[in-house]
Amino acid sequence: MTATLTRQAPQHAPDAAATLAASTPSWSRRAKNRAASAAVVAAVALTAVPLALVIWAAVERGSARLDLTLFTHSMRGVVGQGGGLLHALTGTLIITGATAIISIPLGLAAAIYLTEYAGGNKLAAITRRAVDIMVSIPSIVAGLAAYALFSLILGPGTRSGLAGAVALAMIMIPVVVRSSEEVLRLVPADLREAGLALGSPRWRVIRKIVLPTALPGLTAGAVLGVARVIGETAPLLLVAGFTDAMNYNLADGRMATLPVFIYTQWSSKGLDTAAYDQRAWAGALVLMAVVVVLQLAARALPPQIAKLRRNR
Repeated sequence: MTATLTRQAPQHAPDAAATLAASTPSWSRRAKNRAASAAVVAAVALTAVPLALVIWAAVERGSARLDLTLFTHSMRGVVGQGGGLLHALTGTLIITGATAIISIPLGLAAAIYLTEYAGGNKLAAITRRAVDIMVSIPSIVAGLAAYALFSLILGPGTRSGLAGAVALAMIMIPVVVRSSEEVLRLVPADLREAGLALGSPRWRVIRKIVLPTALPGLTAGAVLGVARVIGETAPLLLVAGFTDAMNYNLADGRMATLPVFIYTQWSSKGLDTAAYDQRAWAGALVLMAVVVVLQLAARALPPQIAKLRRNR
């Protein structure tokens, strides 16, 4: 028996060597692989160059005005040097917060309906088509729609932070619906079926099982939606307007925001053009920093939320 095995072993060795030789990539395939890898790296580098130039320009030209005055003063009564963007930063935070309060519940409710209740009915198809259209519309159209709505209710020429929040909500809602729907679809169907098999109604299964399971992804989608609208200029220029003074009331008069502050500082320069340029670039740098923080939060929050849920 041992002799037979010894005689058979050498017969398989050449076959294994031939298979190994045949599986080794040829020189031409290795060359093509290297060329493709180099092309991908070059494409990434070309994409990163404009971004790096924009960041460098904002840091170089705006860092000179990153002082305490910039964050503690408004532009009220300032026509030259000095002044700050406190009023614009405050308005951005207030309007963006109101936008999130409007958009996240509505977008999440629509996503829950589409994934848990709608199935393939006609209303679901219409809703998905409407979301697709809203995602692709220009932001200026959302501003015009909000302007027309508030003009009909409160009269022509009405501008307020609330109107700006409504305009941004028209942009953010479809983003939240899209991201939330995709995340909810990733929840295993077995979890839903197990909850329903225990006799729980569907709404309780969604509340106790589906939403907690999808919470990290839903949080990331909401933060990315906020990052999507926080830099919008055109709709806010139409409906929120601009002011040099502080305004904490969403429903009372014009409210400044960072994107509109940057635009007005750059387009409506006074005699001291250097001061206006510095404030515009400083505002751009602050806005970029806010967006970067939101993007990092969208990446960092989901793992932390999942970790907290595991430790509970």
